[in-house]
Parts: sequence; C-alpha cells; structure tokens
Amino acid sequence: MLRLNHMSQDIREFISPFTEILAFGEPTHLEHAHTWIRNELFEQLAALGYRSIALESCRVRGTAVNDFVQHGMGDLDTVVKEGFSHTFGENWPANRELVAWMREYNEGKPKEDRLAFYGFDFQTETSSAPSPRPYLEHARDYLGEDVDLSTDDEKWSRDEAVMDLTRSPGKSEEAIRFREIGTGMLRRLHKRMPELVADTSYEEWNAAELHLTAGLSLLRYHRECAEPNPLGVRLNRLCQMRDGVMARNLLEIRRLEAGRGPTFVHAHNAHLQRTNSSMEMAGERIEWFSAGALVAPVLGDQYTVIGGALGRNDSFGLGEPDRDTLEGSLQSRFTTWGITEDKPQGKTREDAKQVWAYFPLDQHLMAGVDALLHVRVGRPVTR
Repeated sequence: MLRLNHMSQDIREFISPFTEILAFGEPTHLEHAHTWIRNELFEQLAALGYRSIALESCRVRGTAVNDFVQHGMGDLDTVVKEGFSHTFGENWPANRELVAWMREYNEGKPKEDRLAFYGFDFQTETSSAPSPRPYLEHARDYLGEDVDLSTDDEKWSRDEAVMDLTRSPGKSEEAIRFREIGTGMLRRLHKRMPELVADTSYEEWNAAELHLTAGLSLLRYHRECAEPNPLGVRLNRLCQMRDGVMARNLLEIRRLEAGRGPTFVHAHNAHLQRTNSSMEMAGERIEWFSAGALVAPVLGDQYTVIGGALGRNDSFGLGEPDRDTLEGSLQSRFTTWGITEDKPQGKTREDAKQVWAYFPLDQHLMAGVDALLHVRVGRPVTR
C-alpha cells in the first residue's frame, strides 16, 4: 500500500476510546489525494483493531468486493469494475489498491480477524435511479416464488425519470404493483426467517433482505420523483432520502461489526458532517440532513468526524487560496498534509465558485467536524 510518511501526528490523537465510527471526509470527488491518504490511515487503523471500512458506494454492489477481500471470490479486475458505483472502481486506482491490500491482509487469517468491506450509499445518483427489477428478482428467487417482475428498465433509469415528473414511472400502476409485491415478500422473508436460514444460510438470507430493502427504497425514490412539486422541493427530498438510506446502512453496518471492532468510513464531507448540508443543483439551493447528522444523535461520542480540506489542485483549476481564507490559513501549517483539531480562522474562499463539485470550508461545516485533514496540493489520478 502507498506510504505517505508526511503525517507528524499519530491518528490515535484524534480518536477516542469510545469511537465506533471514524468518518473521514473529502471536499470533492475531483481529486485523489484524500483517497490515497485514506488507504494509509486504514492500514494504521487496522493495526489498532479496526476491522471494517465503508465507502460512498452502492451497498448492494459492495457485497461483491467484500466476498473478494474476505473469501477470494472472483478476480480483482472484475470486482473493481462491478463492485463500485459512481465510477469509483476502474477510474480510482486508490480503490483498486485498497481492495488488493485488504485481500492480501486477510489471507490466512481466521474469519473474526479479517477486514470487511462495505458500501454504504444508495444505489442511485441524485439525478438518476435504476430499475427496481433486479433487486426484487433476487429476493423472489431466494424465496422460490413465481411472480413476473419484467419491466422496461430504461424507462426507470433515464435521467428524465428523475428530473421530469411527467416522465417518471414512480406512481404508475406497475410501480404500485411492484411495491405491493415487494412489501409482501419482505413480510414473508421475515416470517420464514428460521426455516430459510436453516435451509440456506444467514448470509444468503441477509443478502435477500438487503436486495429487497434496496428495491423498496428505489420504489420510494421513484415515487418521490413523480410528486407534483417544484424541482427544488423534489431535489431536496431526494437528497434527504439518499442520506437517510446512507444513515440506515451505517447503523446496520455497525450492528454487524459491533463485536469485531470500529469502522472507518470515507465519503464526501457533505454526507458525514454533523451539521445539515447544502449545495446548488439545477439552479436550485438544496438543503438536507446528512447521514452524519442523522447517525450522530444515535451514536453520540461513538461518532468521530475528520473533515477533508484542500488548498490547491491545478488539474481542475483550483488555485492557491488567499491567505485570509480558511484554506489559506491551513496552507501555512503543513508542507504536504496533516490533521489538526485547531480550527482555522478566516473567510470562505471565493475563487472556488467556478469549480464544480468542490466544497470549500466554511464555519458551518467546521462546526460539524471534530478535526480537519488538510491537503496542501492535491494529486491527479495517479500517485
């Protein structure tokens, strides 16, 4: 794994003995420095007893990655290509290196000591969502039921199905039928759990529940897309729905991992901060409660957040910050990167407004994190 011997502090200085989730954010998905640093941090955390990592990637697709790192199922190329959503697999070499390292780490270890991989995201982009069909069919096949779930997947997955309420199938007769079928299957899955687990395994039962819950969540997402509300209202509710699923997944992951050790989580700052999040989308101001804001009241001091900050990245036009900005204050503290609990003073940088998908530091974000990891100069895709 890539070594980044630039951190003067011990990561233990920034986590408490009570920490069950250590969340590490990044200010943008446009650069890769934070993902390389994440790998280094996770190697250190594994030595401290952390036994799982959860990334901003589809919860269902992530099970293929976990099967590979824990049991050697499949091959690295296929897992990296198919086990990540949001193009975070093939286009993110740090993720490939993480998966390969976790597989190597787990080799020959007893099951209880192996590192586990999770995605904790919804299986959607904000502006598009897939068909619920394959998720419902997985549960149908597990239950051994005979019901036709065929549909035109494209009418669900096209962008217009989310952005144009008149093109959404979310309130169609087919969607209503799918919800009724899915709800019934979920009821029978729980009712028959003892016999199903005895005939198969808990892992297979859990996978069926995971797929079915994901399919029903997708149906709720599509239904919201069809509501006759202004675009800004719909986008706000969709962002909230996505982070609600993220929060539920994080709490479920902690339930599964509670007896093995803490979990390291990596995602955009906007999904991890304790304060509510906001952004501009389609000309609308969107505000919602992040997954971090939702799980923090439940976990209390078991939830620790290190926010990510970035000074400069020439590859996508982010220049050197002015000295009187928050990032400018941090630039003078580190030669490469480092972590600090001392929050910087300054104003929010204005030069970043033209950089799409980069979120500069502001006082609201800093109020929602326990520490900051600042990268002075970002990296391109390669090391």
